Amino acid sequence: MADDRLTGSQKAAVLLYSLGEELASHIVKQLDEGEIRKLGGSMSKMFSISPKMTDTILSEFHRLASSDLPVLGGPSGGTQFLRKVLSKAIEGERAQEILKDLEDEQRGNLFEKVKQLDPKTVSSLIRHEHPQTIAIILVHLESNQTAAILDDLPPPLQAEVIPRMAELENIPSGIVEEIDLALQDEIPALKKTTTQQQGGVQFVAEVLNQMKGSVEDTVLKGIEEQNQALADEIRRRMFVFEDLLKVDDRSIMAILKEINNETLMSAMKTASEELKEKIFKNMSERAAQMIKEDLEVMGPVRLKDVENAQQSILKIGKKLESEGKIVLTAGKEEVFV
Repeated sequence: MADDRLTGSQKAAVLLYSLGEELASHIVKQLDEGEIRKLGGSMSKMFSISPKMTDTILSEFHRLASSDLPVLGGPSGGTQFLRKVLSKAIEGERAQEILKDLEDEQRGNLFEKVKQLDPKTVSSLIRHEHPQTIAIILVHLESNQTAAILDDLPPPLQAEVIPRMAELENIPSGIVEEIDLALQDEIPALKKTTTQQQGGVQFVAEVLNQMKGSVEDTVLKGIEEQNQALADEIRRRMFVFEDLLKVDDRSIMAILKEINNETLMSAMKTASEELKEKIFKNMSERAAQMIKEDLEVMGPVRLKDVENAQQSILKIGKKLESEGKIVLTAGKEEVFV
């Protein structure tokens, strides 16, 4: 980070850091909350400040400096220093509230440089990292970018990364920041472009919905070999029964031809009225009337049986789609030519 790129608040943050906790806390006490937030935001985002830069900034403030002045030693250095300063400068819970807001804002700015890169560049950059590291990076990106990056990774690596993405929950902020910092060192300075969570099963489902069908199948089969329950949960969230509302009538008719009335009735037990009407509309009038009458007299059905029937129908839909016979549009942006 060059000196001439620093803002006034960033230079003030370096000055406070060089003064140490005690002096910095006395200065912070004289600031209003808005100034503290601005200063804290700058401090928490500054990863590495060299002694030379510190000298230059201190000279601006007409202060003597030396090359052995404190240096921010890592991604959490500024945040840790800020936490100590605020605890001394502000009493009670207010300091923690301000710090939490600043940390939340900082997390939102993670991997900003990576988000500006095209998927192929990112895949080349990260493909030799450990699968867990790759998973942490990908869950911080938009699902469409993650899907495109995964498409460009080797299938064996996809099968290792995706389960880790689904199982990620609480990641220590220090680890995430260190990964982000390491990537920043590898990425040359980029001009901001107009192009543009956090893990879990739903995120993976959204990603797979946007990947090529053949890649999706390969990835899910790989996950099944490691964790059948996880694969089933991902499949369940990828395309739910109510998503049939978004499917065109021709495709609905093709699906209905492949299922029996008993499965259909069980699946429709929890369906919305809107979806029921869409299904009836794509059946013959006589068949629709029979199903309606049977549903009216149908007794209680176990929820598990209903979900199994719905999954059975969705599997048929996915099979027909893979064969190019229908289009399931939910979760994907289809292109027709």
